Amino acid sequence: MKNVLKIIGVLVLAFVGYVTYMLINPVSPKDTVVYSSDNANLEVVYSRPYKKNRLIFGSEEDGALVPYGKYWRTGANAATTFETSSDILFNGKKLRAGKYRLYTVPGEKEWKIVLNSEGDKFFAISEPDYSKDVLEAIVIPQIKDKNTIEQFTIGFSKNIEGVEMYLIWDTTVISIPLN
Repeated sequence: MKNVLKIIGVLVLAFVGYVTYMLINPVSPKDTVVYSSDNANLEVVYSRPYKKNRLIFGSEEDGALVPYGKYWRTGANAATTFETSSDILFNGKKLRAGKYRLYTVPGEKEWKIVLNSEGDKFFAISEPDYSKDVLEAIVIPQIKDKNTIEQFTIGFSKNIEGVEMYLIWDTTVISIPLN
């Protein structure tokens, strides 16, 4: 009986150690990007998966990691969040200040970018409650011919018209105007 308890104890300890290690050193590390201006502060919190010689965007039949026409949490691990301190225009549509869950539905010719009111849901790795979607935007992907991007990246850049948020991975670039 003592040996069985020792084995169970070792297994529990190993499991706790593994979970702790994965939380401290995730395969897809968590990142936060921030943009600040006089009008608004913007923040995206997401996890950054790597390409690792995989087909990233494409058909499900071809084994794409992120298949066209399917929900993607736009990163890895927990849901990606988008937060704005002020009302803004998100791809030309009015968005109220607040914290939102950002997800996408990639497509070969267009992407659907969605903001959902479940911004504070803890460890939301499953699909969202679609009835809580507050904004949907359609954007056209840009395909780069050279230099694939190994690690998924979200960022902000200032331009003449305001700010754009970009999502870039592999050879695909998505640009969303924010004003």
